[in-house]
Amino acid sequence: MTWYYQGEKYLDTPEDYQGFVYIITELDTGKRYIGKKNFWQPKTLPITKKRKRRVRTRVESNWKDYFGSNKELQQLVEAKGINAFKREILHLCKSKGEMSYMELKEQMDRNVLFLDEYFNNIIQVRIHGKHVKNIKEGLHVPQNML
Repeated sequence: MTWYYQGEKYLDTPEDYQGFVYIITELDTGKRYIGKKNFWQPKTLPITKKRKRRVRTRVESNWKDYFGSNKELQQLVEAKGINAFKREILHLCKSKGEMSYMELKEQMDRNVLFLDEYFNNIIQVRIHGKHVKNIKEGLHVPQNML
C-alpha cells in the first residue's frame, strides 16, 4: 500500500524534509484519521575501536508501512487489510515543530474531536513560536493578531 501526495503515488524519502502530516481514510465508511509521521528517526552509533565518541545520525523510519498510532484504526487495518484504506500526505514539513503545527491546524480546521467521522480522540501538542517561524509568512494572519 502506498502513500499519495497531491494525487500521485509518493515513494521517495526526501533528504530535506523531516516528515509529513497525513490523512488515512477507511474506504467503505469514509471515517478518517489525521496524524503526523517522521521520515527519519535518530540513531546513535556506539563507541568502537575506531570511533572514540558516539556518533549521532539518522535513519529512515517505518513511514512507508505506517498506519497511525490510533489503536482502533490499527485493529481495523489488521482485520480488513491495508487495501481497505487510503493514505494521503497533506503537508510535507521541514521540521518537527512545523509538523506539529500543521497537524494541529488540520485537526482544528476539521473539528476532529467533535465529529464521529474521525478516529482522532485526543489532540496533544506543544509548539514554540520558533518552531513555526518558517511558515509564518505563508499564513494569512490578521495584523491585529501579530
